[in-house]
Amino acid sequence: MKKSFFVAAIAAVALVACKKTETVDTAAADSAVVDSSAATLDSAAAKVDSAAVKVDSAAAKVEGAAAKVDSAAAKK
Repeated sequence: MKKSFFVAAIAAVALVACKKTETVDTAAADSAVVDSSAATLDSAAAKVDSAAVKVDSAAAKVEGAAAKVDSAAAKK
């Protein structure tokens, strides 16, 4: 029984010591997370825009090739 009181006392002291020394500025931490998320979203949006340009370019090439095929078929 003395051991369990001793363990409980050590745990209580450790808990109180941790609570007193731990001060975290949560507003700054939250702001950093939001800024990081915004940067990630901006980067993703830029990649999507780049992919859209590539798709548009590929579609234009396909349309050009289709026009050539139609032109060749009309000549026969």
